[in-house]
Amino acid sequence: MHFKAILNSEGGTLRTADTDALSAEIEEKFAAGGHTVDIALVPGKELEAELDKAVADDAVEGVLIGGGDGSVSGAAAKLMKTGKVLAVLPAGTMNLFARSLQIPLDLSQALDALATAPIADVDIATANGRPFVHQYSVGMHAKLVHLREQREFASRLGKIRASAQAAVDTVLNPPRIRVRLEMPGGTEVEARTSSIGITNNLYGEGHIPYTDTPDGGTLGIYVTKARSRREMFAFLAMMALGRWKSNDQVEIHQTKSVTMHILSSHRKFRCVIDGELCKLEPKVEVEIHPGALKVLRPAAADEA
Repeated sequence: MHFKAILNSEGGTLRTADTDALSAEIEEKFAAGGHTVDIALVPGKELEAELDKAVADDAVEGVLIGGGDGSVSGAAAKLMKTGKVLAVLPAGTMNLFARSLQIPLDLSQALDALATAPIADVDIATANGRPFVHQYSVGMHAKLVHLREQREFASRLGKIRASAQAAVDTVLNPPRIRVRLEMPGGTEVEARTSSIGITNNLYGEGHIPYTDTPDGGTLGIYVTKARSRREMFAFLAMMALGRWKSNDQVEIHQTKSVTMHILSSHRKFRCVIDGELCKLEPKVEVEIHPGALKVLRPAAADEA
């Protein structure tokens, strides 16, 4: 296959990486796997334009995106239902979608795995038509991201530290939001909560929040029930350990689609879509699109 490699020079890992050496390694390892590749190293603000060019180029059969979850999400949105293949080079802070695909987090090992990986069809979800590969969330996560962005950080470690500080501040003063969820079959849930997350497939158990089944064909809905600070810290501790089924502070639903109505004043709140802070709309329609995204998925993922 012929790939276009688009590397976000502002990605967490690539900020300090030897990009010349990395580019040479990409060419070498993809050539060994029988592929050809053109490489573009661009700042984050030019990423979308570079992706648009790759999608419009009939000679490009796949895109290797090097960056964090935001870059990966943007690439997936562009490639959804195009037939072009997404390859994820994990160069961000959390690399959640790469973890879901069981791509090694070490860049060199990731290239080894991707160069020989088969093509697989995985799911992607949309919120009011906007695609996402990980999560749409309202409440605590949005406040955390807002507080984190007010802090300055220049490294991956700095981002983690800023996130931890923002998480504590959010737990000490959590938001409260009223919502109504409408699901197929007449199921309705009305809640006053501090947080709701709608995920592209259910989270796996025993690790940080990401799915083990990117082709599971279902949305996960996580409604936080915690009210007191003690319950909030217990919820976060269980979340950090990846304990969802045994977490008394969260209510979990599975569905193919959901309509969320914001019953509080929606202008007071924001949402987060794959890590990006966005305007919250009063009505949000979320649905999953099974198998709508083609990816390189290492064979070990299928065996697992």
